[in-house]
Amino acid sequence: MGPPEPDDPGVSGLIIFRYLSRELLVTLGAVSSVLLLIVMSGRFIKYLAQAAQGILDPGVLFTVISFRIPGFLQLILPLGLFLGILLTYGRLYLESEMAVLAATGMSLGRLLAYTMGPALMVALVVACLSLWLTPWGLAKVQRILDAQDALTEFDTLVPGRFQTLKDGSRVTYTQELSSDRTLLHKVFISETVVSREDGKTPRGLAVVVADHGRQVVQPDGSRYLILENGRRYDGRPGQADYRVVDYTTYGLLLSRPSVAFGVGKMETWPTAALWGHWDHEHQAELQWRLSLPVLVFVVTLLAVPLSRVNPRQGRYLKLLPAILLYMAYLASLIGVRGALDKGRLPLYLGLWWVHLLFLLIALLIFFWEPLRWRLLQRRVTGEARDAQD
Repeated sequence: MGPPEPDDPGVSGLIIFRYLSRELLVTLGAVSSVLLLIVMSGRFIKYLAQAAQGILDPGVLFTVISFRIPGFLQLILPLGLFLGILLTYGRLYLESEMAVLAATGMSLGRLLAYTMGPALMVALVVACLSLWLTPWGLAKVQRILDAQDALTEFDTLVPGRFQTLKDGSRVTYTQELSSDRTLLHKVFISETVVSREDGKTPRGLAVVVADHGRQVVQPDGSRYLILENGRRYDGRPGQADYRVVDYTTYGLLLSRPSVAFGVGKMETWPTAALWGHWDHEHQAELQWRLSLPVLVFVVTLLAVPLSRVNPRQGRYLKLLPAILLYMAYLASLIGVRGALDKGRLPLYLGLWWVHLLFLLIALLIFFWEPLRWRLLQRRVTGEARDAQD
């Protein structure tokens, strides 16, 4: 039995599948790269602001961003696939390539079957990210977070820079800092003094200047900055009744900066550790991780019929409604996840009813498009017959 002929349906189908997959994956890669760059830039700016305030060590910025990439990608890839299908197939419809494929027997169902190949690959990648890589990365971030929580204001000081510390109530400056970070020279500290009754109401401003400073660790683990040969000013801004105190030695408690990465404790658990726990918190996290690969298949079923456009209408006509539908899907999953985590929903419902709801919507859209075109063709044919009669 010889090799298949060029007009063999199997060979032509394989060629079409490879062509559609290549076009789709190229668009998916481009869209996902842009989205990842946008998300990483926003996060990096946030962490950079914390480093500028002395809350976060600048040396761990790129490490934190690297460990957060799997968590970003697990949400970006389904959206990238969704937009990739809309943009790729919309261009093919606009350039009449889909009309040529339809003339060779390409149906909407066959197009969906071809699209499920790249979708399966994306779903496997998303499953790997959500079930293994993202929890592993977040656990690494949590370790960095714990290490940063152990730092004090003294450990995050940068010489020659005014730094806002202690929730914005203290500004610290040192002109020089020794290489082993044990001695400071020419120190300036401005701190808001709060009421002793509630610990929140500001009652004045305290400014401390000193020639030298050093760190002292107490047996209980608390740390103090010991200032030498300086002066303290106490009073209210705008009033002239400031109190000035000269001192030889002055102790200042060093607080620990609060670092926020947006990482929950349950998110750092390995997936295998979540199995067997039937409380709402564990099940909400487990079902969320399992939902992301399912999301890929449902949005693929949504995107294929929504990508069909009329060349006269343009390729972007359905893009905005399709994106809004996707955002409604994702927002529903996030909202139901929060409700399940707080025990507002029973475990047997979980997140699966959201997938079922949007699966039904996708099936309705999928079967409505061919039905609408058949009805339109029948109406046009009937009008043509009436005109001939």
